[in-house]
Amino acid sequence: MREIVLDTETTGLDPYQGHRLVEIGCVELFNGIPTGQIFHQYLNPERDMPPEAEAVHGLTIDFLKDKPLFATVVDDFVTFIGDAPLVAHNAMFDTNFLNAELERCGRDLIGRERVVDTLLLARKRHPAGPNSLDNLCSRYGIDNSKRTKHGALLDAEILAEVYVELTGARQTRLTLVETTLTSTIKIDDAGLKVRPTPLVSRLNSDDIAAHRAFMATLGGEVIWTKYLVEEVVSPQS
Repeated sequence: MREIVLDTETTGLDPYQGHRLVEIGCVELFNGIPTGQIFHQYLNPERDMPPEAEAVHGLTIDFLKDKPLFATVVDDFVTFIGDAPLVAHNAMFDTNFLNAELERCGRDLIGRERVVDTLLLARKRHPAGPNSLDNLCSRYGIDNSKRTKHGALLDAEILAEVYVELTGARQTRLTLVETTLTSTIKIDDAGLKVRPTPLVSRLNSDDIAAHRAFMATLGGEVIWTKYLVEEVVSPQS
């Protein structure tokens, strides 16, 4: 299954209070494995950069002023994500900003039904928290030493590793070859699998007698006696 892990950086917290996207980072996964395909774009927000936002991601207006507008790259972005599920940490934040930009361009919005929020997954799996991206990296032993500031592509790449851990997909990645097994084992009326040829018993008559004597010492109705069958005794060695 194809999935897109994404992250964004912005000028603030609310797209409907005039704040804009300044960076988008997307990483493609196929069956939980990064394919190497990415979408990464810095954007001109057409406004100033508040100091508190710059302190988070380090992006200045001087750096962004010659970058393209979202409307210029929207076709590439929409093509890249296609109809794949979108994975994000605190996904409502990212999708609100993306939808505000898509709405300005007259494009279809991203529906909630296609969004996977790793923060909600983490809260369900680790209800005691904390569940920030950095905390989850520490929990799962994921190297985030390069994350001195927030960056959309780096965070998306780290989140992809966290997502694999949260969903248990790492075990799937270890399956390198699919194997199809053909069985000739018959099923009896009780639904139990029966070997075509019974195994030769390793018990001798002394073993069986000792076992029955032990059960007799237990008293009451011993459940093992309900499953006694005609033993096939191996020859004495």
